[in-house]
Amino acid sequence: MRSPVRMFLPLSRQSPQSAQSPQSAQSPQSVTPVPQRKVHRGLARIPRTTKVAIGLLLGAMLLVLVDRCAVMYAEKRAERTLQHKLGLAAAPKVNIHGFPFLTQVLGKHLDGVDVTVPDVAAGRVTLARVRAEATGIRLFGDLPLPLDGAKAAQVDGDVLLAFDDLNRELGASQVTFRVLDRASVRAEGVLPVAGRQARIHAVAHIRRDGDRGVATSVSDMRLDVPGIATYRPGRPARLRLHPEAAERISRDKKKTRALLAVESVARQLGVTPGAAEQALRDDKQLRRITGRPGFTDRLTRANLVDLVADRPETLEQVGVDPVLARALVRLRAQDLTERVAFSFQLPKQVKGLRLRNITVEREGIRADLTGAGLAVGAGRHSGG
Repeated sequence: MRSPVRMFLPLSRQSPQSAQSPQSAQSPQSVTPVPQRKVHRGLARIPRTTKVAIGLLLGAMLLVLVDRCAVMYAEKRAERTLQHKLGLAAAPKVNIHGFPFLTQVLGKHLDGVDVTVPDVAAGRVTLARVRAEATGIRLFGDLPLPLDGAKAAQVDGDVLLAFDDLNRELGASQVTFRVLDRASVRAEGVLPVAGRQARIHAVAHIRRDGDRGVATSVSDMRLDVPGIATYRPGRPARLRLHPEAAERISRDKKKTRALLAVESVARQLGVTPGAAEQALRDDKQLRRITGRPGFTDRLTRANLVDLVADRPETLEQVGVDPVLARALVRLRAQDLTERVAFSFQLPKQVKGLRLRNITVEREGIRADLTGAGLAVGAGRHSGG
């Protein structure tokens, strides 16, 4: 038998695995990772001053975060306190000035605080917004317990009575309000009278009521029944024809004679009793009277109030419904004024504030707000 053939490979051609040294065959767990050594070397290269700067920056950011969280907490707490102390329907918006906040608290003194209160009830109306900026604020209480009071050296701001709120709250007669000038408001609306829709017009003049309120006085009140007549309440009350109605009457012989037959009306038209009596029989004389320049204008200025009680048939003859006329003159000026007059007072809970410089603007009625020594809270030093 032949002996087995043995194959010998040259040493230079051995496989890489067979050529590994004992050190290279060790377990991977015993080898230190090269990237870790690089990271350590990278951190070691950062200058010490840079590390300190980074640490200070992170610390400052943390302090700012803590300070802002503290001021947000304080603002929310102040909002709840003000809502409770002043009996507000809606929570106010509080914004505390100054940075840092915590050092102000430690010193028990705040640079300033903005307070905005929406929808403040003020009698028949609601103030759309009360805005105030308090400065020089002293805090009262024992730290670290919650502070229990504050007192502002000065308060400035303004209040707004919006026309939208007036239109909603005083709209029983569908009255709307808008600016007329810096001291007056025009009121217009619709009022049902004896089955007709009468247009109500008035001017409300704004005035200050003491130091804490606003009131109105009403003038130029009138009710228009389109195409028929205008009624102005007051003393004396006046019921006058519209130009359209006066024009129709001046062209109608029967209607004109019905008015000339009433001596008080003929006198207002500038017609003597003799001329009026003649015009009742003579068409030529009637044309002479009605053809005079300005006759129709005088007809619109004649007061027909006396006819309502004494000669209602005359009103019917000239085309004015006596029932409507009677309903108009029964409307008292006071009742009509209450439909368009309004006033408000600052809430009693807010002491030390006064109103100044009341003006009428496009948005509504605005008044400056000022005061000193306003205290909030139950602190024994706050005057609360």
